Amino acid sequence: MRTKPAELEPVSRTAPEHGGARLGRSLPGAVAALVLVLLLLVVVRLPWAGDLGMHAATVQRLSRSLAHPGNPLVDADTPSPYYSPWMLVLGCAAKLTGLSVFVVLRMAALVSLGLLVSGVWRYVRTLSVHRAAPATAFLSLVFLWGPVLFEWSGFLSLNSLALTVAYPSVFALGLSFHFWTWLTRAVRAEAGWGVWLGLGALWALILLCHQFTGVVASLGALATVIAARPGRPVLPRLGASLALGLAVLWLWPYYDFFALFSAGADLEAVHRPLYEHLAARFGLVLLGVVALVARGRRDHRDPLALFFALGALVFAAGGLTGHYSWGRALPAALIPAQLAAALEAVTAGRRAVRTAWAWVLGAALVAGAWTQAGTLGYVTGRDALPGVVAAKYRTPWTGYQWIMRAGVSYGDVVMARRMPARQIPAYGPYTVAPGYPDVFLRDAGRREAAVSRYFDARTSPAERRRILREYGVRWVVGPGDLAGPQVRRVAAGPGGQVLYRVLP
Repeated sequence: MRTKPAELEPVSRTAPEHGGARLGRSLPGAVAALVLVLLLLVVVRLPWAGDLGMHAATVQRLSRSLAHPGNPLVDADTPSPYYSPWMLVLGCAAKLTGLSVFVVLRMAALVSLGLLVSGVWRYVRTLSVHRAAPATAFLSLVFLWGPVLFEWSGFLSLNSLALTVAYPSVFALGLSFHFWTWLTRAVRAEAGWGVWLGLGALWALILLCHQFTGVVASLGALATVIAARPGRPVLPRLGASLALGLAVLWLWPYYDFFALFSAGADLEAVHRPLYEHLAARFGLVLLGVVALVARGRRDHRDPLALFFALGALVFAAGGLTGHYSWGRALPAALIPAQLAAALEAVTAGRRAVRTAWAWVLGAALVAGAWTQAGTLGYVTGRDALPGVVAAKYRTPWTGYQWIMRAGVSYGDVVMARRMPARQIPAYGPYTVAPGYPDVFLRDAGRREAAVSRYFDARTSPAERRRILREYGVRWVVGPGDLAGPQVRRVAAGPGGQVLYRVLP
């Protein structure tokens, strides 16, 4: 016997609302709308920090060659996990329209933001029918963090979202919320084979688009299935769904998904900071943990409580074993806690309890918003901010457009240190060593050593010349005076960086 659709069959209902309840329903929606407007304005500016250069370079390579794009950062014929289905779509868009890569990334940001907001709304509707629940949940996701600013790809704090909205991680997170929604409905209504096969394909798509977010999506799916305890008729369909998803992962032609499990120590070192300053970065989320305890007492198979437990377990295991990249599963603990905090304000039993909880949550959200107030500067600029807010503003990267205006062309190899190497490939050139860990680039360590030797003041001119010839370097970017018999100064850029042309 089929049940009613999930959105018509809530987990919990609320008592009739009186007095100031109307304001309580409308205020979260109004504030959430303002946050969305802010994020849309941020998309127009597209502040640059972190991995944006990697994603721009990936779109660049795919727009030139869909079949054989090569390594996105260095002049080498290797696969890359960045060649995902979503990046393939963006590469096709750039190729067919001739639009700038950064215009395409702005379009990607709009799509991802739409997916995320609609996904949160739909998923929260499977947990509560209260009109204010989706908006309150969205505000908790972006503001319920900690007193110290934190941003990282795959994490949904407002400041992080502003800087990563064009990343595939946001696209994958948006898909994840839709995935959990469809899965919740499927297990409640004992959906047919077609629905389950579609869920398997969607699961694989999320994993291919952003592997770490795929882990979070998988943990949320596991919690949903455990909470629902599906009957025997569902189990074969669930198995077929998993099998199809694994087949899609295995057949993806751009890189070997399963080879990522052998990632080296570089990846662990990059993620070690995720285990530092936990209370300062995530302290406000403890309010959500309290809410999860209350939900768990009411229902021992509460999906959010199970989701949190699985995420916390993976995160803790990573810290205990030194597999710090497992820290990227932390959103699997943060997201259910943040959602639980929001839902308690609208679904807790007695009106007095709901009211008290709403006041506590509101205070926590205000504190979290103040921590991230500097995000406004990505729209207005730092100079337009009051002094106390400007102190919270983190200046985006300036980019390396200036080297392209000075004569560097697509496909040229540039000798540069790690930070410039994270930006230069966004415009089309390659660098000698990648600015990010690369699982499939076997000689990455040798390339990094060559860059270090080149910029070492003790290295002889003959050794520098040999390095330049070995990697086909045409340009050098670096601080200070590097002029010599091999290179000639061409242009100066921000931050004391200078561009040199390699002489024949």
